Amino acid sequence: MSVESYYFMALEKYTVKTVKSDQSAGTKVNLVGFVHNIRKGKNNVFIMLRDPTGVIQCVSHAGDQSFSTASMVTRESSLEVSGTINKDDRADGGYELKIESIKIYGLAEPFPIKKGQSKVYLFRNRHLWMRGQKVTSVLKIRSTIFESIHEFFVKEHFYEIQSPIFVGSSVEGGSTLFELDYFGKKAFLSQSWQLYAEAEVNSLFRIYTVAPSFRAEKSKTRRHLTEFWHAEAEMAFTDNDELMDVEEKLIKHIVKRVLENNHDDLKRLNRDVSALKNTIDKPFPRLKYEEVIDIAKKNGLELTYTSDLGADEERVITSKMDVPVFATRYPKSLKAFYHKPDPSDPSHVLCNDLLAPEGYGEIIGAGQRIDDKETLLSRLKEEGLNEKDYEWYIDLRRYGSIPHSGFGLGVDRLVMWICKLPHIMYAVPFPRTPRWLMP
Repeated sequence: MSVESYYFMALEKYTVKTVKSDQSAGTKVNLVGFVHNIRKGKNNVFIMLRDPTGVIQCVSHAGDQSFSTASMVTRESSLEVSGTINKDDRADGGYELKIESIKIYGLAEPFPIKKGQSKVYLFRNRHLWMRGQKVTSVLKIRSTIFESIHEFFVKEHFYEIQSPIFVGSSVEGGSTLFELDYFGKKAFLSQSWQLYAEAEVNSLFRIYTVAPSFRAEKSKTRRHLTEFWHAEAEMAFTDNDELMDVEEKLIKHIVKRVLENNHDDLKRLNRDVSALKNTIDKPFPRLKYEEVIDIAKKNGLELTYTSDLGADEERVITSKMDVPVFATRYPKSLKAFYHKPDPSDPSHVLCNDLLAPEGYGEIIGAGQRIDDKETLLSRLKEEGLNEKDYEWYIDLRRYGSIPHSGFGLGVDRLVMWICKLPHIMYAVPFPRTPRWLMP
């Protein structure tokens, strides 16, 4: 049973989707929702009533008890409508509700959201714009994605763990930390749970979290937020290759659930689902970093074998791909201090980035962690990091260190790709970027 069906059943009300069927024809129902549109005439009032499941035409005729109240209704007013469902091929969706009574919860003033308004205006009024059907469809798909992440990890026998948001040291680098005063001490908002996960994994072996992360990046690309949602996992006695197996399995599970549960929402977004179906049906290629650079060169990018891959480069590399692809074993200089050097080539590390197809690029960053003290100390020194800030983290290598690996999935980027949105701001209810703090 869907979330909407259960909720409205608890209120002894129906949903638009459930009443638009031959089984409901001739049935008296109660519907609650917002006025999506309204058309008033001398003898008829047609109200398009919207709830999370769809829109249905409701009609009141002159002389009906409901007519005077229906004539008062304005666009985006909130209502409870009672009446009989009739089959009518002229109505949107083939069904219509003949109104017998109306209860107005909130009579709306002239609604400011109209067709043709700028994106800036719409995001400034996100609290109202999110009522729109396309935004609602994105939020419903987003809900399915979060639900399926938890479902996957529970099924795979992971333990859910929480870690601090206030931290005393960096994970991804000091330049992207949000600094704050913590009772007279310098503290930061967490970039990732990873360092804490490496302690917790020693207890539970397979752990995950779904939590917000914060990075003070001033990037203005279409895929960056300052506050974003992370689904992260850490696994004991797991190497980089085994890690990729889990990542691929997770993405396939999520996409499968969206295709099963959100067919109408994908259709409303005009999403061509062929790439999503390919994700389920085909294996994800695993390419070494140098192979990815070669693809970039063939597509006209002037890169070297030490070039970092940013949003623009990944867009070009993945634009012609129809399934996600792993980029593995990056040069050590391009990755964070905690990645384990490749024993066969210490200038590279045992890591992987999962790049979404259709030009969307990185959705997962992952890798095998350094598991010996001396290598970790050496990497901290190379990166110019203060050993004292990581004393507790070094302890994990002093006292029974184990091989372990982990990954972080940018859930908002995943929503962006699955819905094929033009910018990550569309994937989040209330996005946070260097420009946007309100609403």
